[in-house]
Amino acid sequence: MNKKIDELSVATIRSLCIDTINKANSGHPGMALGSAPILYTLWTRHLVADPKDPEWFNRDRFVLSAGHASSLLYTMLHLSGYEVSLDDLKQFRQLGSLTPGHPEYHWTKGVDATSGPLGQGIAQAVGMAMAEESVRANYNDGEKIMNHYTYVLCGDGCLQEGISQEAISLAGHQKLNKLILFYDANQVTLDGALDLSFSEQVKARFIASEWNVLEVADGNDIEAIDKAIVEAKKSKDKPTMILIHTVIGYGSAKQGTSKVHGSPLGAEDGKHAKVDVYGFDHEDFFIPEEVKEQFEKTFIARGTKAHEEYKKAFAAYSEKHKDDAVRFESLINLSVDEYLPKVMPEFVAGSSTSTRVASGKALNAYMLNLPNLVGGSADVAGSVMTKLDGGVDFTPSHREGHNVNWGIREFAMASAQNGMLLHGGLRTYVGCFAVFADYMKAAIRMAALSHLPAIYLFSHDSIAVGEDGPTHQPIEQLAMLRSIPNMRVIRPCDERETYAAWCEALKSKKTPTALILSRQNLPLLEGSSAEGLAKGAYIVSKESKKAQLELIATGSEVSLAVEAQKLLKEEGIDVRVISMPSWELFAEQDEEYKKSVLSLDWDKRVSVEMLSTFGWDRYAKHHMGLDSFGASAPAKDVINKFEFTPAKLAELCRSIVR
Repeated sequence: MNKKIDELSVATIRSLCIDTINKANSGHPGMALGSAPILYTLWTRHLVADPKDPEWFNRDRFVLSAGHASSLLYTMLHLSGYEVSLDDLKQFRQLGSLTPGHPEYHWTKGVDATSGPLGQGIAQAVGMAMAEESVRANYNDGEKIMNHYTYVLCGDGCLQEGISQEAISLAGHQKLNKLILFYDANQVTLDGALDLSFSEQVKARFIASEWNVLEVADGNDIEAIDKAIVEAKKSKDKPTMILIHTVIGYGSAKQGTSKVHGSPLGAEDGKHAKVDVYGFDHEDFFIPEEVKEQFEKTFIARGTKAHEEYKKAFAAYSEKHKDDAVRFESLINLSVDEYLPKVMPEFVAGSSTSTRVASGKALNAYMLNLPNLVGGSADVAGSVMTKLDGGVDFTPSHREGHNVNWGIREFAMASAQNGMLLHGGLRTYVGCFAVFADYMKAAIRMAALSHLPAIYLFSHDSIAVGEDGPTHQPIEQLAMLRSIPNMRVIRPCDERETYAAWCEALKSKKTPTALILSRQNLPLLEGSSAEGLAKGAYIVSKESKKAQLELIATGSEVSLAVEAQKLLKEEGIDVRVISMPSWELFAEQDEEYKKSVLSLDWDKRVSVEMLSTFGWDRYAKHHMGLDSFGASAPAKDVINKFEFTPAKLAELCRSIVR
């Protein structure tokens, strides 16, 4: 290798980062400058990707978990031939630019994951590595069409976040040997030296979590970094962490301190770093021709060659395994429409089942047709009904398995699901009790922001959880989920709606879906409708002649509203019962349909939901809900205590009408 060109290239990268951040007068130079040799070594000597086709499916994946170092990633993408221009670097952190403050998937070509909230990038990378294993194992000779590495760069902050240990533990247990994590150990955080808040033996932590651990003493030593990557790629049964000692803000007069973490160097210090330390005496945003040629000869040439070889290999594979090749190409874009059943199953009139059980039945029914459906729960498969009957567990010895045992790691589970979907080739679901959606919220938000069709199964959806009491009885969680942009929440009222809800979730390509499921049995309603669920709301039980009120209910409360309707009819009060399983689906309908369902004035409507009333004012003036915590007792007793009964609802309606 040419040491001179290596040094010039790293100087160029660092200088571009300084210029980019100074131009914006905003950004984080510290890690960008310290980690520049790491990414330079990875890009020029190892990473396999094609800038002409950033979505090439068999490319290596790279996740910048410490997303605040985005100027470094954008610089690498520019030098590597991606559609990130010098003008884009000059528009760093500006409105509408391709170079936002933190990397965003689907916004900037070459960015494999949205990152920034520290720690989530590690978990997403774990999910990517799991997906690579799963996809490869589910095709004959799968290693010929799916065979790549997943790399992730993190800093001290990522490793302090709790999600990182959930993900690290999971990766070690799953023996994800094609996952390589670079730890930029610069010993500084925003508030000061790392030892103010962190004295952990990081190497010991990773070793205890069944990882290989390598160490590079000098973060500027490209040969040592390269040697560590070569060694990491030899691992057969463990992921690898490469601990690299760097200097935050390398070259700045303030290097090694928190002062260089998140503030531009400015013109004077920037010049000091570039000229006096890097020996790079050029105008801002200058790129030597030798550096351009270096990236063309290394990263670009390697990626182009690998992609062309892959095309030939896939053509040969298609001749030998035609059906597998067709299935592979149809599933890598997340579309499953052709695999969904065209007709709903027959349901037994008068039957009663919990929607969690109905969800389990639907899951297994859809799994018979969906060869790429993978998922599991946070150690509550028997309660949330997430396990595939007769399915094989996804383990190091059975990568073809579709049941994932996530363990009690809700946050990492949700974030790793994001990584699996970012990778592509799979449709996924994860499950836990609804109250623990709080543990997953940041990852759910990331799925919505990244336009990923994640599926969440949240059971035990109300105070009907019963004896486990207020700690396990969700109240405000539905309101939280509904508040997330680009998020779809569906709370089905019976078995028919549950099957339809699953179908809607699987049809989605850019929006995550949460299915809110009951623990208690619910009757199959005569008027429930799969078509109605797809529209978000519909009349499940019509008024006799002319409605005086509209009762808008979800989930288990729909049957309650139907019973109240019967009581009111005996008194000569005519009401309409509306099942509204999904606010979001209903909002997508045209105004004519909305008015056909909600035809009365706002003050003649009552929302009925055994959860927080927060947000229901958009649809109704009156509410039968719960804005306090629950209680520990058998479910029937808790429901009676809080008066969620047909008689109480009838009483409320009576008071409104009269």
